[in-house]
Amino acid sequence: MVESGLWHPVALAGDVAQAPVAVQVLEQAVVLWRNAAGVVQAFADQCPHRGARLSLGRVTPQGQLECPYHGWQFADDGRCTQVPALPTFVPPPGHCARTFAAREAHGLVWVRMQDGVAVLPAFAAEDDTRLRKLNCGPYDVAASAPRIIENFLDMSHFGFVHEGWLGSRDATAIDDYRVDATRTGLLATGCKAWQPQSNLHSTAAAQVEYTYEVTAPFAAVLTKVPEAGTTAVDGWRESIALFICPITPVRSRVWFRLAVADFDSPDEKLQAFQHTIFTQDQPVLESQTPQCLPLDLRAELHTAADKASSAYRRFLRQSGITFGVC
Repeated sequence: MVESGLWHPVALAGDVAQAPVAVQVLEQAVVLWRNAAGVVQAFADQCPHRGARLSLGRVTPQGQLECPYHGWQFADDGRCTQVPALPTFVPPPGHCARTFAAREAHGLVWVRMQDGVAVLPAFAAEDDTRLRKLNCGPYDVAASAPRIIENFLDMSHFGFVHEGWLGSRDATAIDDYRVDATRTGLLATGCKAWQPQSNLHSTAAAQVEYTYEVTAPFAAVLTKVPEAGTTAVDGWRESIALFICPITPVRSRVWFRLAVADFDSPDEKLQAFQHTIFTQDQPVLESQTPQCLPLDLRAELHTAADKASSAYRRFLRQSGITFGVC
């Protein structure tokens, strides 16, 4: 499965501390924990001895993962190092837990289920010191990851789902915009929307220009710049990354990574705006049928306003993505 070779976000990095943390990705139960050096590890959440959940165990003072059932201990490479019932027994190499690649980036822990050449989804704003970064979420959503990405790319729902915020029923026309295929998905430029309140600091309705980029099958980034003089912060701009963990084909965990030109507002205030927008989207996303995204362009109707989502569907099909699509 192509998706197994991709990097998937599974938890906020700060949530993986002293105790093991249970997560799920691609229908696989995974346990996250930190070794003695503080480096995050990812194992299948199943002891190879009798199948108990390793996430119910503990990390020993020596930095090993201990099973809650019989106390078997595992080093960060998965090797069993101790079987308490047999103090003198030296576990052979075959006595080991199943391990996955894990790393931290964008304030999240990422896991890759199989070896692959895929890189982490890019977020160019991450290295821009003029922008403040923080995460919003997670949100558990009864929708497929591709449906959520497609909603993120869609501007023509603004006047209805986000009326009074990102759009108005009196200004719903979508001007033509450009979509180019890229190695990681697509780039949509020249996307414009009339918005009553495009961000936390909006002081007037404004024409806002968006750029959308799909940076991996289940990740995307938007940047938006409002008209000058329509925000309380001079030179306001922001970039928002959407990172999705595909838990099952029709259930996802969602994070937003915000990069904003605001170093004064409390985290909670910045997160609240994004929370309002996404919780307006969520019930609509969860109402869509089929829950999986149809890749056959004949399965649903399309217009010129939908060309970013149509390009996304073509990208998924060409990439061999099968999880969360139909």
